[in-house]
Amino acid sequence: MIDAAYELQKLWGHQWIGRLIDASAETMDMLREEISASPASVQALQRRVRRFERFEFLKAQADTDSAQKILEYIEQRRSVVLEFGRYGSALEAYILVANYLTRRIHEMYVRRVETALGDPSLEPPQLLITIEEAHKFLDPQIARQTIFGTISREMRKYNVTLLIVDQRPSGIDEEIMSQVGTRVTALLDNERDIIAVLTGISGAGSLREVLARLDTKQQAIILGHAVPMPVVIKTRSYDEEFYKSLTGESGDGASARPPTVKANNRDSRRIR
Repeated sequence: MIDAAYELQKLWGHQWIGRLIDASAETMDMLREEISASPASVQALQRRVRRFERFEFLKAQADTDSAQKILEYIEQRRSVVLEFGRYGSALEAYILVANYLTRRIHEMYVRRVETALGDPSLEPPQLLITIEEAHKFLDPQIARQTIFGTISREMRKYNVTLLIVDQRPSGIDEEIMSQVGTRVTALLDNERDIIAVLTGISGAGSLREVLARLDTKQQAIILGHAVPMPVVIKTRSYDEEFYKSLTGESGDGASARPPTVKANNRDSRRIR
């Protein structure tokens, strides 16, 4: 089926997906003589791509290039949040959008860094890609079909860092987990999850007991490159005082600047 996709792309160019979706029985018969892929493979591919017709955010023709707009926001050092709304439970939507965007980001950052030839002023800004519910994207079977494995292995030298957020680390591909330099872990009680988190960490045996004794709230352990040794921390409460400290306001409305917290005044864009 992959070979059929490549042959159709070569035959029809960038419009091959739309033409395949709309292809009639006569067109499918004509393809028998134009490409070497078997008719069964082409028909199976057509059934697969037709599933995306139910996603209203996909348009055959669009007024603007949303992906390019996101890349422009990144260039401007703006934060971009992707929300899937009513498509939140559609794994196909997650994989399609995330894989497409990250491939565009990968292409841009590799090109920009290699063109800069070591000149920091020409390099793209540092980028942190955060993936929530990461096992949906980084499952061993799915990860091999996405760009995330490449990003975790190679993209630090191209100014891109991957932040993985998940409650089921055992569901993440082992190769990708091995590339995670720093891990912040809260209480875990599943044996497979504990093994996944501690893989490659020295002194894992003693840390298992520490993990099991963490409080259920506001306590975590930091492991890896960011700290000289594992450290147990207590997280801050996400309450009114926390947000006031970020915005620089005291309880009476006056400006207050905590000594250890600085507000990030960069623009934020939420893409729906």
